[in-house]
Amino acid sequence: MSPINSTATNISLLRIYTAPCIIVGSVAAWLFWLLAGEHRAFPPERLISPMAALFMLTALVWLMMVVARNVAVIRGHASIRYFADYKADIPDDDRFERPARTFNNLMQVPALFYVICLLMLVEKEADNVQIALAWAFVVLRCVHAVIYMAVNWVPYRFATWASSCIVLGALWFRFVTVVGLG
Repeated sequence: MSPINSTATNISLLRIYTAPCIIVGSVAAWLFWLLAGEHRAFPPERLISPMAALFMLTALVWLMMVVARNVAVIRGHASIRYFADYKADIPDDDRFERPARTFNNLMQVPALFYVICLLMLVEKEADNVQIALAWAFVVLRCVHAVIYMAVNWVPYRFATWASSCIVLGALWFRFVTVVGLG
């Protein structure tokens, strides 16, 4: 690649990743602000609402997956053979598969969210920061799901996924340092 093309590529990548970097940076700045603030004990039962909200998102995406796949077969955009092994009759358009991929994604990292929330409920340890982190995780996962299914633009999808993982990491770190070592 010539230096001119390399420079154009670097500028293009910089332009593409500026907004996602701002998203992750904003979440990190909010996280530092939140952690530096006042910490007040809260009833751990307040964690049930964000858990229920994430479950509702998962159920909605699940329903969208079932509908999208069946509509794709009915309209002839995908064949039943494709769904048998995902190797035969591969469709040209993958939009009907985005809810399935989003659903699969909601079965991965969010499992760690449910575990930490359950641990906080069992240990009866939660504060305003834990509750805010739990809701932030859920909001970021909702935004991630919308981006994935609607536009599937990878830089923004990655930014929301990475931000949710950072928030989840903070949730786990605070629990381990306060309860696990305390």
